Amino acid sequence: MTVKRIADGVYYTGTVDWDRRTFDELVEIPRGTSYNSYLIRGSGASALIDTTEPSRAGELLKNLDSVGVEPDYIISQHAEQDHSGALPELIERYPDAEVLGTAPCLELLENLLDFRGDMRAIKDGEKLSLGDKTLEFRVTPWVHWPDTMVTYLEEEGILFSCDFFGSHLATSELMEERPGEILREARRYYAHIMMPFPQMVRSNLRKISDLDISIIAPSHGPLIMEPGMIMDAYSHWSSGGSGKTVILHVTMHGSTEIMVSRLTEALMEHDVSVRPLNVASADSGELLTELVDASFLVIASPTVLTGPHPKIAAALYLTGAMRPPIKYAAVVGSYGWGTRIESEVKGILSRLNLEYLDPVLVKGLPGDEDLEGLDELALKISELGGEYFGK
Repeated sequence: MTVKRIADGVYYTGTVDWDRRTFDELVEIPRGTSYNSYLIRGSGASALIDTTEPSRAGELLKNLDSVGVEPDYIISQHAEQDHSGALPELIERYPDAEVLGTAPCLELLENLLDFRGDMRAIKDGEKLSLGDKTLEFRVTPWVHWPDTMVTYLEEEGILFSCDFFGSHLATSELMEERPGEILREARRYYAHIMMPFPQMVRSNLRKISDLDISIIAPSHGPLIMEPGMIMDAYSHWSSGGSGKTVILHVTMHGSTEIMVSRLTEALMEHDVSVRPLNVASADSGELLTELVDASFLVIASPTVLTGPHPKIAAALYLTGAMRPPIKYAAVVGSYGWGTRIESEVKGILSRLNLEYLDPVLVKGLPGDEDLEGLDELALKISELGGEYFGK
């Protein structure tokens, strides 16, 4: 993306990655992403907030050249390479620039980039004067690394929020113009990196609640012109499940598919919000996004060599790592000569504090009694949902 003016003396200087489809080789990002950096030019000094992914350092330098300002400060809000990866190239171009970041961030810059430049650790609430512009730093750990912070431009009310409130979305639009689209992508982004830390999300929302924010400028995705919209969404997403049931399923010869169809219909008859998700075709981002507000997880799998289907096992490992707000789980499925699927599922999800409902495990095709067991499971989920979430 070319340089774009945000406000007087405030410029977007980031880069757009139109073709990237996975992040950290872990989660799919079907709409690409951006690596946002921002230049603030004051009457007395200038500061660059974040850099870019290492392979795009040349593009960032070109953008800075077009503004014609050499930064006196480079503010590293987060040491991960998609934020700070171009720092060595920038310091080579601007050797007198001082690098500012939290103490954990500066340590990580040394570890991740072997960076040994002129660095200074900032303190929570510290301010930096650029002349007619003032930056205030708020340390916001664990959204999503221990080193993260945000930067507030007092005169313009712009919050440079780092990964907080971001979205993986490559676009030519600097500012969000379709709030619904941004919320969908922001939810997916939240699921990828924020979901394991709901308490820290809520804590850091409180930490910035006193700021008069007019624009949120994240490190990924477009600027957010309605800050209350995304902050309310984060508050909701980090507050626990909403009573929804997610059914992770796969079938080999049709038996488990029959069971999933029966359970889904039974849940719908009880007005339970339900989302069946076939892990054979759904990507990991879709899986995690559905789990953001889920309270119940049903694992529906055929048995493969006494354990869950490998695709189910992989989905469960990711689920356990990301710690969604689910409170209850149940295992259903079909097997041939024997199964240990329930104990293996519990082992994979051992990080989560779950209450397990009675399983429905069938040898071969499900019969009438088995289908009635699924109806009973649906009723139990409905009752628990109504009691726990006040439905």
